[in-house]
Amino acid sequence: MLELGAKFTLAFMLGSLSGSLLLGALRGVDIRTLGSGNAGGTNALRTQGKWFALGVMVIDVGKGALAVLWLPAAALPGVTVDPALDREFLTYAVAMGVVLGHVYPLWFGFRGGKGAATAVGAVAIIAPQLVVPSILAWLAIIGLTGYVGLATMGAAIGAALYLGLTGLPGDHGLFAFAAILAVLIVFTHRSNISRLRAGTEVRHRRWLRFPRGS
Repeated sequence: MLELGAKFTLAFMLGSLSGSLLLGALRGVDIRTLGSGNAGGTNALRTQGKWFALGVMVIDVGKGALAVLWLPAAALPGVTVDPALDREFLTYAVAMGVVLGHVYPLWFGFRGGKGAATAVGAVAIIAPQLVVPSILAWLAIIGLTGYVGLATMGAAIGAALYLGLTGLPGDHGLFAFAAILAVLIVFTHRSNISRLRAGTEVRHRRWLRFPRGS
């Protein structure tokens, strides 16, 4: 339990290093006071421009990948390897910890982003086979609707469904992780859901359209 607790905590602390808030501090802005008020890549792009948003994405995706690559096998001072701790479960716990740290950053008053970019970094290492289906789902939804938040939720749900259809019953651990992650992503996008229902969600340009009468 000590190893699990220590590595989950370190993952949470790493996740708390929010890209938009770190870069915003260097620029002297807090993007949580601008645009949608979210400390994520989409709001960074809208309020600070593409290069700022690119830096945010590199940090947020990178910390998700780093946590999964480094922490499960890391030798921590004063923390012995627990032989009873399943390594796969530890990897999923670390991945969830870094995403939760991004959503509720310790260093920034527990007001962070929505977790999608950091989840992408973690999932790309844990289950690279999900990357292409998730990207295709995201592109399809945003192409048809123009809604980034809806596309992000759809991709997360789609990844869990894809695993359910292709990985069960054997890959139940990965499916459970993807399903919990999808629930978290939907929860963090609850404000987007409210705006969608009210018809006030910001819509980007759609590039997939079906001809009328088809």
